[in-house]
Amino acid sequence: MTTSAFSPTFPPATREEMLRLGWDRLDVILVTGDAYIDSPFIGTAVIARVLLDAGYRVGVIPQPDTASGRDITRLGEPLLFWGVSGGCLDAMVANITASGKRRRQDDLTPGGINNRRPDRAVIVYANLIRRYFKSTAPIVLGGIEASLRRISHYDAVSDSVRRSILFDAKADLLAYGMAEKTVLKIASILRADGDISALRTVRGICYVSRDLPEPVPEFPEPDGVLPDHSAAARDKGEFTRMFRLFYANADPMTARRLCQRQDTRYLVQNPPQSPLSSAELDRIHELPYAREVHPCHRNDGPVRALDTIRFALVAHRGCYGECRFCAITVHQGRHVVSRSEDSIVREAAAFTAHPLFKGIISDVGGPTANMYGMECRKKQRDGACVDRGCLFPDVCPGMPVRHDRQLRLLERLRTLPGVRRVFIASGIRYDLILKDRKHGERYLEEILRHHVSGQLKIAPEHVDAGVLNRMGKPGQEVLEAFIRLFTHLKRKKALDGFLTYYFMAAHPGCTQADMAGLRAFAEKKLHLLPEQTQIFTPTPATWSTLMYHTGRDPFTEETIFVERDRAARERQKAAVTPARSERPKRRSPRRRKGQGTL
Repeated sequence: MTTSAFSPTFPPATREEMLRLGWDRLDVILVTGDAYIDSPFIGTAVIARVLLDAGYRVGVIPQPDTASGRDITRLGEPLLFWGVSGGCLDAMVANITASGKRRRQDDLTPGGINNRRPDRAVIVYANLIRRYFKSTAPIVLGGIEASLRRISHYDAVSDSVRRSILFDAKADLLAYGMAEKTVLKIASILRADGDISALRTVRGICYVSRDLPEPVPEFPEPDGVLPDHSAAARDKGEFTRMFRLFYANADPMTARRLCQRQDTRYLVQNPPQSPLSSAELDRIHELPYAREVHPCHRNDGPVRALDTIRFALVAHRGCYGECRFCAITVHQGRHVVSRSEDSIVREAAAFTAHPLFKGIISDVGGPTANMYGMECRKKQRDGACVDRGCLFPDVCPGMPVRHDRQLRLLERLRTLPGVRRVFIASGIRYDLILKDRKHGERYLEEILRHHVSGQLKIAPEHVDAGVLNRMGKPGQEVLEAFIRLFTHLKRKKALDGFLTYYFMAAHPGCTQADMAGLRAFAEKKLHLLPEQTQIFTPTPATWSTLMYHTGRDPFTEETIFVERDRAARERQKAAVTPARSERPKRRSPRRRKGQGTL
């Protein structure tokens, strides 16, 4: 796309852009490990737009050169604070595979070569700022890397328990979770009096204290004291106790303030920020994003991630699935907040004015596409239940499982003038489809007919009961029931298409024999070998990583097998992944007049 064809406006990334806006100094400078994509799918872009919308002068420094001050100094020093993020992924996950190899590609780096994001990017960027700005404005960490590493945590790359990233980065504050409200509060307080100590009652932050904090009216419950870092690093039982207390205080309705001694000082984590309202989420997603890569990357090559998110829609945030290998619970939270249908339709209608829009909306979803419009009223009022999950071991009877709201939304989107196809690329929980007796079958038919192209992707992850229990996933019988419904619907409605299955190898508790059982099931029941199998990656702040580190199931206290050998982990994957000679040649699905390709 050329500038002459379409000239979006970006928050500035260069001094020349600042001066064109008439700004001699910025209030906030955001530093990120990703290329600068101005999109509601990119956390740094969202924070920049939210601050701009509130009247702050904001600039962005993407993927700064860490060997010099060329990039980090180009916007000067902010008046209020620096915001530092590793990007949309934890840097160690972005850089290192589950088998311990360096990743060669990075879809969030111009040109696609993984050569711009440093390991432990948050720490590196914070130290880079300190190198060139000695006594500078406060440094505030944010994004998923900071969020997941905010307390003492197991780090798989070093095979060690590391202290809070706030201490290693020598930063002033850490804003965890989806931090729009938190960042606005930080900016407001710093603008009013500049006193960083005044931030200590802000929800959603962590800070360093020389002593245990005094009680404050804002957090009336007694503080939770986590085991010291030294104890958690030395003793796996203490690490487990620490994680239990941490996870139990992840819900904004019920969480207490937490404290953990890290060295001679304490990490203090205030309770999580309250979820956004639907109206607040609407406003954020209707801000004037350019939906383009910033011109500062123009000569560096394409950023592949843009292809999948430019014309995609976020319908909601949060996930109550609580898969135990997934970090969404401690980052986005268990509360699902859905946007209004009108807001989503307005955003989609705006796509049609973009010169590159070809009538295809690539996704309508969130962490799980079919959680849109579904949330437990009791949870919204009192917080998440402490004695059971929303979907595991089965779908809670109190969860109002209805797909009618999403059905209405999808119909409105696909009938918009200028829109030819609307796809769902986000994951779908098939147990929710089965639970919805009134609308589930119709929902499945509608997405097969209109919203997938040839294949419906589902993620059973495994079929062994023990492995599934440790993953927090529904049992094999639920998968088989869904396959029966899918097959019945195809025959009844004369629909083409097939299911694509995502599985996981080497999850804690999974053995080579379990993978052999999965292969036998796939050959006998699915009549295929799954091509989409990933090796479990231990990421901070998940139950599965706790199991990987301790070798115990924290829910049963059993000692479990954990495959740590890299070659053996690869063998687990190879047990079910077909060799090239075994991969079937799929015929092209037939097209039917008036309906999508299935």
